[in-house]
Amino acid sequence: QVQLVESGGGSVQAGDSLRLSCAASGRTFSPYGIGWFRQAPGKEREFVAAISWSGGSTYYLDSVKGRFTITRDNANMVTLQMNSLKPEDTAVYYCAVREFTSAQGMSATAAIRIWGQGTQVTVSS
Repeated sequence: QVQLVESGGGSVQAGDSLRLSCAASGRTFSPYGIGWFRQAPGKEREFVAAISWSGGSTYYLDSVKGRFTITRDNANMVTLQMNSLKPEDTAVYYCAVREFTSAQGMSATAAIRIWGQGTQVTVSS
């Protein structure tokens, strides 16, 4: 079983940047797809970005394309670089993994079974 711990959240102004990290323990990521999701108050959890187990492919929510970048630093660490943040990006951000899943396949939120505890991101206007 994989355990996930997110870090790097915080409170920033619109236009600022934040870098979220997801560290795994218990097993390496391979061959898991790894993704980031977010949940704002009163809203359903939504997919944000994902990367394949090899790191060779990525997939993004349309509204974050060009602003967010997901990278796989090593077998046990994934980073989400968030630039040009907007107030609508405010949410709790969760890291998640799913075995034998492509980057695009990670966007199926209902199929995710392994989650981190989440980290708060607040963007003020």
